Amino acid sequence: MIIAAALLPLAGCGSVGGREEAASAVATRLLTAVAGRDGAQACATLAPDTTEELEKSADKPCPEAILDEDLPRPGQLVGASVFGQWAQVRFTDDTLFLAVVDDGWRVVAAGCTPRGDRPYDCTLSGS
Repeated sequence: MIIAAALLPLAGCGSVGGREEAASAVATRLLTAVAGRDGAQACATLAPDTTEELEKSADKPCPEAILDEDLPRPGQLVGASVFGQWAQVRFTDDTLFLAVVDDGWRVVAAGCTPRGDRPYDCTLSGS
């Protein structure tokens, strides 16, 4: 899937501070849960629209569907940037996009790879 072009400005650099650390922790939890085959924990990190899109496209509950996604194991954290209610967390082998929802940071897209000036290509994303 392709992440919306509106998220491209998230590609900027930023130091890891309080909000960046919080977003990075959620991104790490998702990838660690998937690597550990804990679908329920992985789904707890997703934004509602992302969960809905995943269940619809896979035609199965999120805890099962997310384990079928081709998400990489958590690599080394490269950096995180926060822009208002959006965050980008970069690992050596993955980029994740997050948004603030009622109860904190949630993953909007994961398994994302850059494509130059074009939007990121993401394995998992909401609508």
